[in-house]
Amino acid sequence: MSVFSILDHIPLSVAVLAALTLGLAPFSPEPHLVEKLRMLAQGSLTRPIDIFDLVLHATPWLVLLAKLARMALVRA
Repeated sequence: MSVFSILDHIPLSVAVLAALTLGLAPFSPEPHLVEKLRMLAQGSLTRPIDIFDLVLHATPWLVLLAKLARMALVRA
């Protein structure tokens, strides 16, 4: 099974829901993704748990972007 067929089988609503929940959790005081991206920009993202946290919270957004790109390419 290819990556493209996996993306084709993921409903858009599930990808959006995952990005908005897991991708932004916890919602206060600020989303972990924002915090980890800030740490990455500052060069202080060095602990393995922080790197794992970045990967965990960024993955739903990357899947959503890949799904949207795939939908646009298939439509064109």
